[in-house]
Amino acid sequence: MLMRKFKCIELGTRISTALIWIAVAVWLPTASAACPETERVVRFGFFTDFAPISYSADPDPASPYHNTHQGYEADLVTAIETMKGVNLSFEYSAIDQWDRIWLKSAQPEFDMIGGGITALESRTMDASGTTLIRFTAGHIRFHQSLLVRSEDKERLSSYRNLDDTKRIYAFRGTTTEAHLLKSTGLSTKDGRLAAGVRVVTPNGTVIANGGDDLFIAAHGASPILDNRMSLHSPSSSTMPEVVYDLGDTEPESALQAGRIDGIQSDEIENHLKAQNSDGALVISIVDGGSEIGAFSVAVSDTALAGCLNEAVEWLTDGRKIGYAEWVEDSTVFLKRAKQK
Repeated sequence: MLMRKFKCIELGTRISTALIWIAVAVWLPTASAACPETERVVRFGFFTDFAPISYSADPDPASPYHNTHQGYEADLVTAIETMKGVNLSFEYSAIDQWDRIWLKSAQPEFDMIGGGITALESRTMDASGTTLIRFTAGHIRFHQSLLVRSEDKERLSSYRNLDDTKRIYAFRGTTTEAHLLKSTGLSTKDGRLAAGVRVVTPNGTVIANGGDDLFIAAHGASPILDNRMSLHSPSSSTMPEVVYDLGDTEPESALQAGRIDGIQSDEIENHLKAQNSDGALVISIVDGGSEIGAFSVAVSDTALAGCLNEAVEWLTDGRKIGYAEWVEDSTVFLKRAKQK
C-alpha cells in the first residue's frame, strides 16, 4: 500500500511537471509557424498624407525621400521587420491618392497597404461585390471628431447644431466623411443620400432623389460622385454644407480664417491640429464609438496575412499597446519586438 502511494505521488509529480513545461512553452514567444522559413520581401504601399499615423518624409514625388515612411505605422512595420522568426522585410512605395487605397494590395505591384485604414468588410470588395483583399489584425483605434474655432465650441457641440449655414470640411472616401453624412442626416446608414441633397462635381450638379442610385459610403461612392467638390443640403434644412476642395489652403488655415466652420476627422489628427493652433482651434465633438485600423493584403495571400496577424498581435499585446503608448515612447514596438 505504501509503495502504491509513492508511485501515485511520483506520477502526479511527473504530470504536474509536464503541465508546467507545457504552460511555459505556450507562454514563451517563439518563431511563428505562419511566417516564411526564409526571408520574404513585402512590397508595402503607404498613404503619404495622414500624419502622425502614416506619412512621407518628403511630399515631393521627385524627392529621394518620398518613399521613406514615417509615423506610427512606420515604427510598427519596422518592428515587424526586426522580430526574430518573422522573416519579412519591406520595400516601401509612397501612395499619394487615397481613393480605395486598401484595394491596391490586390494589384500585382503591391503585397500590403497601410495608411490609417479602417478595416471594414465592405472595403474588402470591389464595386461588383468580388472580395479582393483581407485586413490584418487591428493595431489602432480611431474616434471620429469635429474641430472648430474655440469660440464655437459650445455652439457646435452637437451634429444637430450643424444647419445649412455651416460649412464642414471632410476628406473624400473616408469613414470620417461617411460618419459626418450619417450623423447630420445627409445620408442613411448605408450611405444613400437624402432626397434633395445636391452634389457639385466637375461635370455639374447632381441632385439626389433618395433612391439607391446615389450613395456615399466608407467603401466608395456612386461613380458619378467620385470627384465631388462639395455637397449641399436641401434648402432650409438642419443639414450642413460639406466641402471637399479648399484649393491650396490647408483645412486648419481655412477654419481659422472663417472660410469653413469645422473639420471632421479622427480625434488623433484633429487633436494634433488643435495643439498646433495655440488655442485657436478645439475639438467640440468626439464620437463615442470607435473604428479599428489595420493593414490590407490580397485575399489569396493567407500566408502573409497569418504572419502579419501574429506579429501585430504580439507587438500590440492584443491591442493593449497602441497610439497612446507610442506617443509616450516611439520605440515601444521595437522594445516589444526584441522580446520575441
